[in-house]
Amino acid sequence: MLGHWAALLPLPLPASPSPIDAVSLGTWALQFTPRVALLEDSVVAEVTGCARLFGGMALLHHRVHAGADELGARVAWAPTATAALALARHGTGPSGGDGFRAPLAQILDGLPLHAIAAVGLHQATLARVGCRTLGDVRKLPRGGLSRRFDKALLRALDQAYGLQPEVHAWITLPETFHARLELMSRVETAPALLFGARRLLVQMAGWLVARRLGATAFTLRWCHDVMRAKDAGTGGEITVRTAQPTQNVDHFSRLLAEHLAKVPLLAPAGDIELLASEVAPVIEESRSLIPETLRKGADTDRALERIQARLGDACVQRPVLCADHRLEWMQCWDSDGARRTRTPEARYALPLPTWILDEPLRLIERDNRPHYQGPLQLLLGPDRVEGGWWHRSSTGEDALPLNVQRDYWLARSPHAGVLWVFQQRLARDQTAWFLHGHFA
Repeated sequence: MLGHWAALLPLPLPASPSPIDAVSLGTWALQFTPRVALLEDSVVAEVTGCARLFGGMALLHHRVHAGADELGARVAWAPTATAALALARHGTGPSGGDGFRAPLAQILDGLPLHAIAAVGLHQATLARVGCRTLGDVRKLPRGGLSRRFDKALLRALDQAYGLQPEVHAWITLPETFHARLELMSRVETAPALLFGARRLLVQMAGWLVARRLGATAFTLRWCHDVMRAKDAGTGGEITVRTAQPTQNVDHFSRLLAEHLAKVPLLAPAGDIELLASEVAPVIEESRSLIPETLRKGADTDRALERIQARLGDACVQRPVLCADHRLEWMQCWDSDGARRTRTPEARYALPLPTWILDEPLRLIERDNRPHYQGPLQLLLGPDRVEGGWWHRSSTGEDALPLNVQRDYWLARSPHAGVLWVFQQRLARDQTAWFLHGHFA
């Protein structure tokens, strides 16, 4: 069956310093299409039905080539899987891997015998009868070929030229991501691990896209060389967290680089492995009228992540709403952005002020009436707030309860405008009026 097939052939040494295995390459290719299979020493993928999801076949070709270059694989395209693999093995030049530039038979006829494995097994015998290319083999009588050679030769030729259907066992996506890479040389500094780790990050991003997930944490581990010192240990690891689920390789690399810059290696490392520690579903929607490709710069969350990775978690804090009726405790500061949750919305009988004082200001009273730059006129109220018996000012023996019992009012001052005041309840001689906030 003719279609639009891609063949991804892992490059051996020295073309690729750290060769990737076909299984890992196939897992990465599942982000483009579910029709991915292992064929001999390579990966083949049929992408006809998925091109529109990536903006067309040209953009899909570009994405596959870009990822394959980073992973150390060669890509070729053809109407059949066997033909695409043959071109990947032999294709050279800018269009050597394009099986659509001319009629398929014309392209394949000029390839050498070893381009198709079943034909290459008989290369010595075929060479003695004058066959140098696949086209020469096709010119031989089919009856003689079937009697002298096994059926696999003719079947492979017919499948490559689209004369017989191909049958493949599609690979399935693993439930978790765990990839390992042997470094091309021993690495003595942690930042140098990023070169090999990026290849694993590309694989992880492909797995995340195929699973429709985003990573909120990933772990990089390294193994020390066997010639290490006794106190160096077998290796180390770091876990990198993100503020929101993401699949972006460049973002992963930037965060990992910031963390590796602060890590000392106790011994040279020879192997690394990457795990997707925490993942979450990604909602693939955009509320912006501007295409994502035209938006310049990183968003606020990613900028804060980089600052937090460089300066430490405690140096970057975010305001977090808390479920508390006491106004001064409705907001707190938290350095863990990933732990942000939606708090239940509290309802209040009175409008809340724009500004509150660090400490409530006790007001003077004249004729049992509070004054602040003149006598106050009570407009709305009271709104009773009680609670905080569980809250203490510290954890030591001198901790004081922060319980409040207040009646809040909306009041108007002749000169200060609208104010937020309260009267202390059940406080004996401390029952008094206090100014707590202003309205803009």
